[in-house]
Amino acid sequence: MATDYFLYQVNKLWYRLYWAIMVGFNLLLIGTYIAARYVPDLDAYTATFSLTATAVGIACINLAYLCVGYWALLRYSLPFATLVGSMLFSVAILNGLSQTDPHNGTYLYSAFWFTAIFLNGIYGLPFLLGFIFLTFVYASLQSNFQFAAVSEASLVLMGGSIILSLLAYFFWKGRFVSIEVQKVNQLSGMLRSNQQQSEILIQSIADGIVVINNEGKITLINPAAGNMTGWTITDALGVDAELVMKLTREDGSEITKDENPFTQVLNQKEHIGQIVQITGKDEVKRIVSLIISPIMTGEGVTNGAVAVMRDISEERAAEKQRGEFISTASHEMRTPVAAIEGYLALALNEKVSTLDSRARSYLEKAHSSTQHLGKLFQDLLTSSKAEDGRLSNHPGVVEMGAFMQQLSDDLKFAAEKKGLLAEFVIGGADATIDATTKDASVQHLVKPLYYTYVDPDRMREVITNLFDNACKYTDAGKIAIGLTGNTEVVQIYVRDTGAGIPPDDIPHLFQKFYRVDNSATRTIGGTGLGLFISRKIVELYHGRIWVESQVGKGSTFFINLPRLTSQRASELQATENAKQTTPTNPATPAAS
Repeated sequence: MATDYFLYQVNKLWYRLYWAIMVGFNLLLIGTYIAARYVPDLDAYTATFSLTATAVGIACINLAYLCVGYWALLRYSLPFATLVGSMLFSVAILNGLSQTDPHNGTYLYSAFWFTAIFLNGIYGLPFLLGFIFLTFVYASLQSNFQFAAVSEASLVLMGGSIILSLLAYFFWKGRFVSIEVQKVNQLSGMLRSNQQQSEILIQSIADGIVVINNEGKITLINPAAGNMTGWTITDALGVDAELVMKLTREDGSEITKDENPFTQVLNQKEHIGQIVQITGKDEVKRIVSLIISPIMTGEGVTNGAVAVMRDISEERAAEKQRGEFISTASHEMRTPVAAIEGYLALALNEKVSTLDSRARSYLEKAHSSTQHLGKLFQDLLTSSKAEDGRLSNHPGVVEMGAFMQQLSDDLKFAAEKKGLLAEFVIGGADATIDATTKDASVQHLVKPLYYTYVDPDRMREVITNLFDNACKYTDAGKIAIGLTGNTEVVQIYVRDTGAGIPPDDIPHLFQKFYRVDNSATRTIGGTGLGLFISRKIVELYHGRIWVESQVGKGSTFFINLPRLTSQRASELQATENAKQTTPTNPATPAAS
C-alpha cells in the first residue's frame, strides 16, 4: 500500500503519542547521563547503555527539535513535523544499538526500535520497508557483511522488524483517511447541511416563493405561496406557473400572455416588480407585490426564474379606507373654507366695505391663511386620488414645443413679480427663447416636434408646481424652462439659481409631506405634497422625474416622457378625431 503522507492521515492522537514517546526517550538518555555525574551508583547504567557524549549530543539535538522545530512545522503539516522527529529518533536508536553490548543494553534500544517501526506505519508501507532495510544494514555492519558472523541479537532484531512491520501494515491499513476525501466529505456535509437549512428557511418564510424552469414549470413552491394560490405543494410541482398563478392587474383587468411577468422575465432576462391581483384556486382574490428575477448561470444563460410574493391585500384595503377618509374630509372642509375665503374677499373689496388700515391688514392675513388652507385641502384630495388611481386623467397627443411655449408665457408673470428673469429654452442653449420678448424672428425659430401622449392639464399642473417652487426659493437670478429630447424621450427641465438642495434631502424630496428643513423653507409656506403629486402624475405616463442640485448653485428638475414619432402621433390623433365625430347610435325600440 503506497501511501503518501501528504495525502493521507490518521487520528491526530497517534502523532501526539509518537511525539511524547520520542520526548520521553531523549529525556531518559539525557537525564540518566546527567544524574550519573552526581550519583556514582548510576555509572553502571551509562556504561551499559553507552551513554557517551556523542549519544547524549544526538539526544539533545533531537529534544531541541521536538521542543522547538516540531511546533514550527506543525503549523504547516502535523505528519511532516512528526516525520522529521522520527528520523532523528531513528538515528539516536541506531547509534545506541551500534554502541551497546548485545547481551546488556541492546534490549532498551530494540524496544524503542520496534516502537518506532510500529508508529511509522502511519506513513504507509514505504516507511515500514525502509525500517526493515535499515535493520538489515545495521546487522550487516555489525557482522562485517559476513552472514555466518551475524549475532543472535541481530537476527532477533531483523526477524522482529519484519514481523512487526507486517502487523503494523495491517493495523494501519484501515485507519488511513485521505485528506482529499476528508475535504470532499466535509464539503458534502456542508452542502447537505446548507441545503437542509435552505429548505427550512424557504418553508418558514412568510412570503410566497415560487421557482420555475425555462419552460415555465414550477420546480419549487413554499407553503406561503401555496396558501396564496390555493394549490398544495404536491399538486403545483411540474404545473405551468400561469395556471397556478392566475394574474390580473391590480384593478382586475386582464394581463395578456405576452404581458405576463413570468414570460417577460424568461424572455428579457431582467427582474420585474409589479403590484398584481392573484386569483386562487378557491376563487379568493388577493393583491400581491410580485418580484420575479431570472436565475442566471455562466455566460448569461437563464436557468429559470424565482418569484417572491407578498400579500398586501390588507395594506391596500387600509390605504383605500384612509384615502376615502382624506377625500371625504378634504371635500367637506373645502366648502366652508371656500365660503370663508369668499366673505373675506368681499370684506377686502373697497366697493363693498370700508376698513381702516389695521383691520385691512388683519383681514389680508386671514385671507392669505384661508387660501393656504384651501390649497392644503386640494393637495390632500389630489394626493389621495393619485395614490388609489382615482386621479382624473384624459391623455391625448400633445406637441410639447407649442404647449411649453404657451405655458412659459403664462408663468413668466410670477417670476417678473419677484424681479426674476424667465426664459424658455428649446432644442439646446443656442435656441433660447426669452419669455419676456415678442421678437418674431425669435419666436419663429424652426423647432423640432416633440409629441407625447399626456393629459395637458395634468402636465400643466406639474410644470407650474416646479416653476412656482423655483420662484419661491430663488431670491435673484433667473428661471429657465427647457425642452429637448432624442428619438425616444422628451425631456423637460426647470432650472433656477436659488439656494440649492442638500444632498441628504434629495432622495426623499418626492415623498409625501417631505420638506427640506432649513432657514429658507421655514419662512416659506408649503404642504410638502406638490412634488409627490408631480411624481405620481409623471408616472401615469410612464415617465420619470428627478432633481440635480448643488447647495448655493441652484437646482434643476428634469422630466422624461416617452416620445411619439410623427407617424404614431398622427395615427392617435386620427383615432381620437374618429371617436369624437362618431354619432351615438339611437336606442333600438323595444319590440311590441
